Amino acid sequence: MKTYLVPVDFSEAAFNAADFAARLSNQTNVERIILLNAYYISPYEELLPNADMVMLREQEILESLDERHANLNKLKHKLEKLVRAGVQIDVWVNRSHLVRAVVDRVEAYNADLVIIGSVGNSSAEGEGLGSHVIGISKASPVPVMVIPPAFKYRKVERAIIACDFKKVKENVPVDVLHKLLGKQNFELLVVNIDADNKHDSNDAEQLAEETTLKGMLQTYKPTYHFVNSPDVIKGLLNFAEEKHAEIVIALPHKYSFFRSIIHSSISQQLASSSPVPVLLLK
Repeated sequence: MKTYLVPVDFSEAAFNAADFAARLSNQTNVERIILLNAYYISPYEELLPNADMVMLREQEILESLDERHANLNKLKHKLEKLVRAGVQIDVWVNRSHLVRAVVDRVEAYNADLVIIGSVGNSSAEGEGLGSHVIGISKASPVPVMVIPPAFKYRKVERAIIACDFKKVKENVPVDVLHKLLGKQNFELLVVNIDADNKHDSNDAEQLAEETTLKGMLQTYKPTYHFVNSPDVIKGLLNFAEEKHAEIVIALPHKYSFFRSIIHSSISQQLASSSPVPVLLLK
């Protein structure tokens, strides 16, 4: 993993995500962190006045761009005191929609991971997950790590993978996991929310999938846990809190309950309740 991309809208949640990325560099082999701000002005705003009878002029737009660059550089200087020696921090302001800006920068810099706060300036007060996060989670070609605004970085010593043991060969991106996790020395816990007690009943299909997954993840010597809970998300988050995990890793396949994070209000429940960052794999 060489490059992190951190969208920054100058909210406290974004600053916290940037702080997380900087501190995480001390535990990974990342070489570059890109701080990205998106500033989109529609043609109508340049040609026609808005509801407040204000029409943006090019000079005003350029002044705003300069201010954004200055604020990103201020953040950069602060983060340079936190990153591992040798990590480069770049700043970039895109004059486009945020989602388009993220996709463009991921492709331009061959970024490996997007790190973003779960709320921001686009989020209404009390909203669980910002609309910008949902859009980026859908469109990003690389994994997205969502950081709760109240979470302060601590060294990753215990990570949880949420898995439902369905078609693991097809749906567990082992190569992506190896790239993201590298050779870090931490404890890996695989948890299955098993409301139907398939594990205890020795369900043949599930046992076969378990065996396959154990072979795929043997490098990390994970432990396997089964939680009987009728509420998948609450069961997982309670488990993560009980085990004092620093991160929850969500698989990307169609069976994953985390697929709903980009489709429904369950995403708000997850983001507002999650005590730890959630890594959404692709």
